[in-house]
Amino acid sequence: PIPGVPQELTTVRVQDPRVHNEGSWNSYVDYKIFLHTNSKAFTAKTSCVRRRYREFAWLRRQLQKNAGLVPVPELPGKSVLFAGSTDEFIERRRRGLQQFLER
Repeated sequence: PIPGVPQELTTVRVQDPRVHNEGSWNSYVDYKIFLHTNSKAFTAKTSCVRRRYREFAWLRRQLQKNAGLVPVPELPGKSVLFAGSTDEFIERRRRGLQQFLER
């Protein structure tokens, strides 16, 4: 950091998981992704979107294509038998997605 020059800071939060179509074969969870930054590279200083796990998987694949030798963080495991799922599973996944975005 340079004295007198504000340090650029970006925070991202994965929060507010919501189960859709609960109890049906096509149920899924999406998460609110909240970003706040003071970086001049961003026009909007805050943004918020909802994304589901498969969109995180897509992002990871895109990062891997362009990462070269830089390792891309892992995603939390995907549940093979996702049956509307438990609060514990959803919270564990939320924390894993948060760590993925932070890294």
